[in-house]
Amino acid sequence: MKREILISATKQESWVALMEEGRLVELMLDRADQGRLVGDLYLGKVEAVLPGIQAAFVDIGTEKAGFLHASDLVQDEEEEDDDDAESSSGGGNGSVNGNGRESGGGGGGGGRGGRGRRAKSSYPPIQDQLKKGDTLIVQVTKEPISTKGPRLTAQVSLPGRFLVYMPFSTHVGVSRKIDQRDERARLRTMAREVVPAGEAGVIIRTVGEELTREKFEGEFNRLHSAWKKIKRRADSSKAPAKVHGEARLISGVIRDLFSDKFDALIVDNPQVYSEIVQYVKGVDPDLQDRVKLDQDPVPLFDRFGIEEEIREAFQRRVNLPSGGYVIVEPTEALVSIDVNTGRFTGKGRKDPEETILRTNLDAAHEIARQLRLRDVGGIIVVDFIDMESQENRDKVLQELRTQLGRDRARTRAYAVSELGLIEMTRQRVRPSLFQSLTAPCQHCGGAGRVFTPSTVVRRVERSLIRAGAAGEERALRIRLHPEVALHIHQEEPDFLARVRKDVPIPVELVDDPLLREDEFRLLSGPAETDVTARYATR
Repeated sequence: MKREILISATKQESWVALMEEGRLVELMLDRADQGRLVGDLYLGKVEAVLPGIQAAFVDIGTEKAGFLHASDLVQDEEEEDDDDAESSSGGGNGSVNGNGRESGGGGGGGGRGGRGRRAKSSYPPIQDQLKKGDTLIVQVTKEPISTKGPRLTAQVSLPGRFLVYMPFSTHVGVSRKIDQRDERARLRTMAREVVPAGEAGVIIRTVGEELTREKFEGEFNRLHSAWKKIKRRADSSKAPAKVHGEARLISGVIRDLFSDKFDALIVDNPQVYSEIVQYVKGVDPDLQDRVKLDQDPVPLFDRFGIEEEIREAFQRRVNLPSGGYVIVEPTEALVSIDVNTGRFTGKGRKDPEETILRTNLDAAHEIARQLRLRDVGGIIVVDFIDMESQENRDKVLQELRTQLGRDRARTRAYAVSELGLIEMTRQRVRPSLFQSLTAPCQHCGGAGRVFTPSTVVRRVERSLIRAGAAGEERALRIRLHPEVALHIHQEEPDFLARVRKDVPIPVELVDDPLLREDEFRLLSGPAETDVTARYATR
């Protein structure tokens, strides 16, 4: 499979696009005004301890206090999972789990939809470990989303190119994506020889396969020194205070993702290109010839069709190659996805089950891509087209899990429910692309719907009746959006005559293109005093 990383950077923003076989599958954005927090370390101050939910709220200086669960406090070593994967806190969308470690994939049911990273299900009571006013070093594992503050962990991890340094652990692990048993054993033995006993824990990352002792020692010593500096900074700071910033987007992507699994890394900014080349020279010279500076007069993202794909990522409807389509509907509680055959009827109409299977398989492939592209997180419910054959239902579920296996975020797709739905979870680390780049519509308040012209006319009529009953107005001028005024003219030409029978005051209608489609204004007397709030109701 051909895989490429495209980077478009300006002073205002940086975009990173991951391409597979010429199609956009992941998109990451970094803007100064977005204030990315994931991976950052803070000296926090405990605001409150809540035994009922075994959690604490910790002030780290952000608008909302961070949430720290009992399971995210430093635990005894035997609770660590030896196969837990590597950290990737700076690299990309949804790649960090509860303690800053990257999932090893797992769309095939092996990925973890919930916390699930420990064998032990109970933890020491949080009230026995923390009290209000305590200070501790915490790391952000999830950005503030909607009304929730950032998610925190006290299980700090510092990611490097080849390994992850864990100062509060003595665990030695190897990424489960390194599947050669001999190599895993070699790396684990080398790590135990290099890391001083009881000094720290490490996890060797996927790119650390065939890592030499010299490189391991060099990176371990660098991360160990970085942790000492963080500790000194924390000791001399007053909570809340930031004590370490995670790498910015482009640096994190190069560190965490760029490897020999990518055919090319193309950059359109000469300065960023030079910085990347210098970094790659130092850590992996063999990759240097894959880094390319784009100097084409046509913008990089335009040439690869990425701008168009970004626009499509905000559409509800996604068309499938077969002619079917899926509808993606984000809500506060979950994301619902509906699959439809559309105009696709198959090559022959004698076997509708085969047509449905083909559509569902296409949809499974596209849904997995859309989840990565939109960076959707949380609970996802997919309504595939009903199939009679259990074998076909299993094929669709397996296809979905296979495609989800490419996702760097932890995902899990459960078996088909009794209602014929597939329920999924996908790790949510930061707001989705949709939430990051859009704001609620001022017209509809985020509902995506506005009142129809006929509904607006009825609201105007009720408001006028109230004004007539109050007996306080001498004359009223009604300002309406032109579409509503046109509806009255075409559909209800007797509106004014009818209203004047019920409302014993002069009434005049005026169209105003500056109003929203479902907005109107009641203006009283020669001074045109706005009395809308007095008589109108929502």
